[in-house]
Amino acid sequence: MTLAQDIPSTAARPRYITRHVTYRLPIIGRMAREVVEGPVDNAFAAIIGGVSAVAIAVVIWGYPALIFSALLATVLMLVTLIRITLG
Repeated sequence: MTLAQDIPSTAARPRYITRHVTYRLPIIGRMAREVVEGPVDNAFAAIIGGVSAVAIAVVIWGYPALIFSALLATVLMLVTLIRITLG
C-alpha cells in the first residue's frame, strides 16, 4: 500500500488549448484527431492530402496560389522557430 493518492489519467496528460479548439471544428477536427491519435499511416495521408490541395489550388488559381502557400509556409516556419527558441 502506498501513501500517495492515485492521479486520474486525465490529470496526468497535458492539455493543449489549440488541440481542444481544433478538435471542435466540424471536418478538420476529426481529421486532426485521427492524425494525432491514430496510426502512423494517417500522418502520411495528411501530408499527401496537403500537397494535393496545394497542387489543385495551383491548377485552379495559378501562380497566386503558389505564392500564398509559400507565404503560409514561411509564417508556419517562423512560428515553429519561435516555439523552439522559447522551449
